[in-house]
Amino acid sequence: MSLQEHGEPPARGGPIRRLYDWTLHWAYTPYGNPALAVLAFMESSFFPIPPDVLLLPLVLGRRDRWLRFAFLCTVFSVLGGLFGYWIGHALWEDVPWIQQTFFSIPGVTRAAFETVEDWFAAYNFWIVFTAGFTPIPFKLFTVTAGVCGVDLPLFLLAATVGRGARFFLVAWILQRFGPKAREILERRFGLMTICFVILLLGGFLIVKWIL
Repeated sequence: MSLQEHGEPPARGGPIRRLYDWTLHWAYTPYGNPALAVLAFMESSFFPIPPDVLLLPLVLGRRDRWLRFAFLCTVFSVLGGLFGYWIGHALWEDVPWIQQTFFSIPGVTRAAFETVEDWFAAYNFWIVFTAGFTPIPFKLFTVTAGVCGVDLPLFLLAATVGRGARFFLVAWILQRFGPKAREILERRFGLMTICFVILLLGGFLIVKWIL
């Protein structure tokens, strides 16, 4: 499975690969639901493995429960995003090891953090929504939003819309098309989401220009 926020699949046998496999194994235990909730929460602030790793096999195993899985994933991802926001807002400057630990997460760098700060200054709501929907590491945006003091209600709205759109779309595609959809999602999900966001933003700009 390669639908990950860091681009390429983790190297087989490496620490991230072992963590990935450990995360995936929960889908085949009686604890799949709570594991999905915990993973969705942690991934929004510090954990490197995205919740899609569990969402895909859980939906394929019980396609009649796709709404439940998507809802669970969305709620706990947003709650985890709120926790990430709190880390950035309350602890970033006062607890030195927070920054060192945060920048040791795969896919999270100081350069990316500084870029996201600039994006927040320019785009605010849209950058949170885009991060929530696409395979971009969401934790990078939740923590940075707290550091930048982004309006909290606006942050929660953007996170809910972005995360909900992503997880419900993935779950619906799997429910509708079954195992055949899995390969498409794993190989093309990043490109699909980026195209969707471009079309969505383009639509809003057109409406704004007309009005």
